[in-house]
Amino acid sequence: MASDELARKLQSRLAATSAGEPGQESPERQPLPPQSPVRPRTPMDSPSHHTNQGASGGGGDGGDSPSELTAKLNRRLDINDGNAAPRLSRVFNPYTEFKEFSRKQIKDMEAMFKRYDTGRDGFIDLMELKLMMEKLGAPQTHLGLKNMIKEVDEDFDGKLSFREFLLIFRRAAAGELQEESGLMALARLSEINVSTEGVMGAKDFFEAKAQALSQGSKFEAEIREEKEERKRQEEDKKQRRAAFKQLQSAFCS
Repeated sequence: MASDELARKLQSRLAATSAGEPGQESPERQPLPPQSPVRPRTPMDSPSHHTNQGASGGGGDGGDSPSELTAKLNRRLDINDGNAAPRLSRVFNPYTEFKEFSRKQIKDMEAMFKRYDTGRDGFIDLMELKLMMEKLGAPQTHLGLKNMIKEVDEDFDGKLSFREFLLIFRRAAAGELQEESGLMALARLSEINVSTEGVMGAKDFFEAKAQALSQGSKFEAEIREEKEERKRQEEDKKQRRAAFKQLQSAFCS
């Protein structure tokens, strides 16, 4: 495999470099040209070998550090050998994690998120956030947009996931956003009612406890309401279709 061949080449090059001291290399073992790939640094390297590597042009070129390249190479080899430990992925359910909001509120936030996710990649990046704030009538500077993302960017990827987007409304509902901040402007101008309805919005302990106990029945009631609404829409369609057929038959007769 290509990765196995790369690993063998790196190991042979490391062994060749480690065999001699700086300044005592034979003609066959010349320093690498400056355009050669970066040789990953391993724990076997001594300070003199690091110096020799830098002299031969094998130092960092502004990209990943040697230790990072070594970790990536080892990870790839483990994957190819079937020895890599699986990376756990977190399943996100907005209805269970953001219980302070109703299903309708979360659906409204999701619709807004998808409307401005023009790249359809499941994230709102800096330029998409810029367009969003302009559409909402609260344009921000480039630095202001970066600060907005940074305030809720839990994975430090420089863009907003749907979960991080919901965090904006959670913090707005809990009064944790500064009144003049960009995030507060987003929450205020979004036309989404973010008044809390669950434990976080309760004024005292007893109200919070009562509302927490009613969460299950409330959730089921919202689902029933959605089903009834869909049923009413279907009935309306049938009635309009029947009326249209009657009108059509009257013209044709």
